[in-house]
Amino acid sequence: MARDPWTDPDPQPGDFDAELEAMDPRDVEFHEGNPDAKVIVLPGMNADDVNRLAELAVERGKSISEVLVELVREA
Repeated sequence: MARDPWTDPDPQPGDFDAELEAMDPRDVEFHEGNPDAKVIVLPGMNADDVNRLAELAVERGKSISEVLVELVREA
């Protein structure tokens, strides 16, 4: 079965080279890196997801955000 880099959980170097080369340079912005930058992920959840996450937090004796971080790291 052929790999699809768009859905593969482990994309490889070069997988998107053709798409990057096809881009119009006017659509690309270059910025200096910011060593103090942080990434914030806002997951979309329904009420059932939130309730289950709250139950897990109580079971583990942790905050909801701590449990969410653990789940993301384990994924």
